[in-house]
This record gives sequence, C-alpha cells and structure tokens, in this order.
Amino acid sequence: MPERSCIACREKRPKVELIRLVCNASVVEIDPKGKKAGRGVYLCPTRECWETGLKSNRLEYALRTKLTLENRQSLLEYGRRLPEKGECRVE
Repeated sequence: MPERSCIACREKRPKVELIRLVCNASVVEIDPKGKKAGRGVYLCPTRECWETGLKSNRLEYALRTKLTLENRQSLLEYGRRLPEKGECRVE
C-alpha cells in the first residue's frame, strides 16, 4: 500500500486514508478518487489538519499557487464538516 504524508501534521499514512487536493487552473479542489491531473497534496481527514494546512499557508506553498478567498472559504467549509482528530484515528 503506497503511503503519503499529510502536509499539516507530517504523519505518514496509507494513501487511501488521506484526502487529496489538486490544483487545476489556479483552483484547488478535492480529488476524491485521486486520479485528477495536476499538482496534488494530501491532508488527513480531520478538522485540525485542514485548519492547520489552510491557516499556515502550507497548502499554498505545497501546491505553488495562491488561493482565492472563495476557494479558501469552500475548503474551510469542507474541513468544518470533518471529525475532530481523535474521532477518526485509525490505529
């Protein structure tokens, strides 16, 4: 099983346990199947990692792009629906 690192917490996990984000034409979107073309990064499916990735500009740095205000808000809204860190931990 291939492993990837979360850009927020730097934890290595199997690729299928992470959410891939991809940059296409200056728009960052969620790639649920992990097959879209473009530069991609991974985040844990937890609210804490999403907030860290978006607030500290790690996502912008990793994707080498600037997020628009609307794009940032839509990603934050998606992150708010995710569980807290302790709720989805797979051990």
